Amino acid sequence: MLDLAILGLLEERELHGYEIRRQLREGLGLLANVSYGSLYPALSRLEAAGAVEAVDPDDVRSGPAPVAPPTGSLSGEWAVLRARRRTGGRGRRSKKAYRITDHGRLLFSELLAGPSAPDDARSFGLRLAFARHLAPQARLALLERRRAQLVQRLGEVRAASAEGTLDVYARSVVDHTTEGVERDIRWLDRLIEAEQPAVAAAAAPAAAAPAAAAPAGTDE
Repeated sequence: MLDLAILGLLEERELHGYEIRRQLREGLGLLANVSYGSLYPALSRLEAAGAVEAVDPDDVRSGPAPVAPPTGSLSGEWAVLRARRRTGGRGRRSKKAYRITDHGRLLFSELLAGPSAPDDARSFGLRLAFARHLAPQARLALLERRRAQLVQRLGEVRAASAEGTLDVYARSVVDHTTEGVERDIRWLDRLIEAEQPAVAAAAAPAAAAPAAAAPAGTDE
């Protein structure tokens, strides 16, 4: 999932490593716990695979470094001040900047269109965040696949709710889960309905092509 997120961000523009981490934590929100210890090995792996490549960091535009929050202690404030002096006030930044390659775009497309586990809401959410890069039919397939997973999940939850062995507390949890799954299905129904015009528009030229290519008949 981290590879998909990195490639998706680099598909938008070239980024420094620290900027990738910031967007993963703050922009997408689905990978809020990502650390440099997991990010940079992933970047190195993608670079070794030819999916990303390093670029001149000076050519990459980025915003200012985030301001360090107050530490709440005098000794902590002095530590922050000393760190800023050592770095010239720029904060911690990677010496490398990255951009996606043609191979990386192919890998990104494969990861984006791939299936997610039935209970992996984060994986689906990440794919949906980058769904604008999918063709309309692939985007519709992503939504319909997730809907089918939730419908199956709803049946399982309702079956559990029908059991007479649940006490009032366990039943409240089951009912809450049921409401959440039903709400997600309604949300997906709206997204699927909104995709229909784009799917139809994309299918129209393909349907018209064979007719246009067919030779005209001749009278005998």
